[in-house]
Amino acid sequence: MQVLETYKPFEIQEVELSEWKQRPVKNNFFELVLIKKGEGTQCINYNEYPYTEESIFLLPPLKCHSFKIKSPSKFVFLKFTDAFFKSANRTSIDRDEWYKEASYILSNYNQLPGDIIKSEIDRTHVRKLVSMILEESRNYGEASITLIKSLMTSVLEILIRNIKKSSFYEVSQNSNDDRIHKMLTYINEHIDQPEKLKIEHLASVFSMSSTYVSEYFKKQIQIPLREYIIKAKLKLVEIRLLNSDFTISEIADDLGFTDASHLSKTFKRYVGTSIRDFKNKGEYVLLKRVACSS
Repeated sequence: MQVLETYKPFEIQEVELSEWKQRPVKNNFFELVLIKKGEGTQCINYNEYPYTEESIFLLPPLKCHSFKIKSPSKFVFLKFTDAFFKSANRTSIDRDEWYKEASYILSNYNQLPGDIIKSEIDRTHVRKLVSMILEESRNYGEASITLIKSLMTSVLEILIRNIKKSSFYEVSQNSNDDRIHKMLTYINEHIDQPEKLKIEHLASVFSMSSTYVSEYFKKQIQIPLREYIIKAKLKLVEIRLLNSDFTISEIADDLGFTDASHLSKTFKRYVGTSIRDFKNKGEYVLLKRVACSS
């Protein structure tokens, strides 16, 4: 086993296994898993999906995941950690952009098994980027942090591009209407821009009447539009509370809440606990939308 821990933005581990061993799980964003060789089955929340050489997965920050190894397999685990966002040297990074990208992945990826990459060109890109990160980590250490941050940004951009190609939203099984997927993507891309989430604006963007937008959304998603938007925001609140040093006032301002008090009351109503108790417990609530069961 080779473990390479690179200072700020991430941790990386390259390991060859014949038998799966449970690994520690933290709430710090997610892990990308690249299969270098071998075959077997990935399991997340008791859903299974076969893996082979060059398969690429995302592991959510939940305990219900494992791999059933059929033939000796080499894994590369690339963990996006919270350390990057808590760096004191904020002048050298755009933490808001990193947060927006990392949060987009974590709040929208459906935590089901399956290869995350939809394009073979992108698969090649990711494989090359991960190889470069491994080489930089082994040979240059701290001198490579700036380059590694750039490589990490490229990995994130590729993941987001492929997630947007996926049908990962929970929609009515009887729906063949592609508009709902486009609407959900639009809402999540503009979740921090309240003006773009107003009924009148959504009606204009998706060529619907203002009176029909809410009815259409609820029919497709099974929950009211307003509730969906609030919960989508609160998922990002959970991420920031557990993985950053943003203040409650900063979070409220960034995500369009009136003030810290409004955010605290909304959080308690939908999450079922106070922000203080949530932080003390240190576990996601709304992000665990696919519950582990036996």
